Amino acid sequence: MKFLNFTLLQIYQYLEKNLKNKGLVTIKLPLKVIENETYSIKDWADLAEIFEARLLIPKIDSGFIELQFKKLNTNNSFHNQNVKNKREKYGSKSGFWKIKKHNRPYFLHSFKQALEFADFKKRKNILNLGINRGDEFEFIKELAKDEFKNLNLTGVDHSESAIEFAKKSLNYPNCKFYCHDILKLEQLNLPKQDLIISISTLQSPDINYKLYLSRLLQEFLSPNGALIIAFPNGRWLDNTLIYGAKVKNYSFSELGVVCSDIVWIKKYLQQKKFKVIVTGKEYLFVTAVKKMLF
Repeated sequence: MKFLNFTLLQIYQYLEKNLKNKGLVTIKLPLKVIENETYSIKDWADLAEIFEARLLIPKIDSGFIELQFKKLNTNNSFHNQNVKNKREKYGSKSGFWKIKKHNRPYFLHSFKQALEFADFKKRKNILNLGINRGDEFEFIKELAKDEFKNLNLTGVDHSESAIEFAKKSLNYPNCKFYCHDILKLEQLNLPKQDLIISISTLQSPDINYKLYLSRLLQEFLSPNGALIIAFPNGRWLDNTLIYGAKVKNYSFSELGVVCSDIVWIKKYLQQKKFKVIVTGKEYLFVTAVKKMLF
């Protein structure tokens, strides 16, 4: 479809009508109009994301820009998979295994921001709940550089295949990994932790995260410790991260649940004398620091 003059609403409605059935839609827009309206590639990528599609590499020809929107395979998602062994839902044979969150710019930026706000290089003991294959520790190693050797990192996950992979790929003397139920963390006899990290783990339906958070503070966090807790606010479709988590009875993203959880956790931690910030996009990070070390 070639548009000579257009509004964004017209493009939106054209994609809404055609993309679902055709799977691949190509539109051509005049470069002069694009430049005058100051549209960027990000605008068209955002539009693709709204319709659960991927924007392919644009082409320019004879004064027009060609944009192709390819519908994602929404059935290709670890969210839809049926796994007999629940402990291996995120294991090495799962759809989740192909995903690398840290290669997504907003996750990388938000996690880096949270770590730096928590002054992670000065936190001797760091615990990650739901470490999976160890991506967070690999990221911390790259970020900390020479100071990585001063940190003691412990990762806990209930997936045996993920923990075995982490042990082999992050075979560093200051990294320990346990295949264990995080609800029985006391059985590991860990020292008090200066920083506890949990990425999309405390929201598991098997965990009462409000009660569990209280336990973490009382039993496992050092007096001047910090927390980084990430809430999922996106979906992985066809190995692509789409903004907004779907909830039951709605065909679109509804933010009520995640907003309610974040408001509660922020207030709770502030009552416990933490300084709390909320950042992120597809993953919303709650970072809490009780007392800066220096």
